[in-house]
Amino acid sequence: MNLNRTQSVESVDGLMSLLADCEDAWDTPDRTGDPVDILSHGLQVAAVLAERYPDDEELQIAGLVHDLGHRLCPGDEAGHGEHGAAAVAGLLGRRVARLVALHIPAKRYLAATDPGLALSPESARTLGCQGGAMTPEEAADFEADPDFGAAVALRRADDAGKVVGLRVPGLDRWRPVVGAVAAASAARTRRTARSARP
Repeated sequence: MNLNRTQSVESVDGLMSLLADCEDAWDTPDRTGDPVDILSHGLQVAAVLAERYPDDEELQIAGLVHDLGHRLCPGDEAGHGEHGAAAVAGLLGRRVARLVALHIPAKRYLAATDPGLALSPESARTLGCQGGAMTPEEAADFEADPDFGAAVALRRADDAGKVVGLRVPGLDRWRPVVGAVAAASAARTRRTARSARP
């Protein structure tokens, strides 16, 4: 499945197809970046989040899809979070999309506040083009964000999900969870639309 910057994923089938296309697709066009492909990375991040936050399916699915922007707009290190968020917002809802977008600011936050942070060589390299470590003022603003805790959790899982050869559940394990998150988002949208009617 090929999307451009302005398209969104319209269905669970479409999202699963896009994720499957991320097998043997990499975060850098020349494959010099992280040591696992985008699909393997997303599956590892989702597995970490499922273990640490078993009751937060939106967070788990945000972890699964957080790097889709690399597939949609190859080479856009600074914007890949926003591209991924825009692609999944209509299907998976506002919170999942926000967490996808916030995984880059969360890296910047941790770079400023966690002296023990261990970034992969590729994440360390891209930090500069993504704005560098946050200033104290930026960090304070980020801490006030209602999605702060979940965004940091996703980022920590992101850093842990780059292990070559790690065996984790495959894409089929996530289809029912993606479906449940998409159905809940659609139900919220319908409720909002009904309540907005005069």
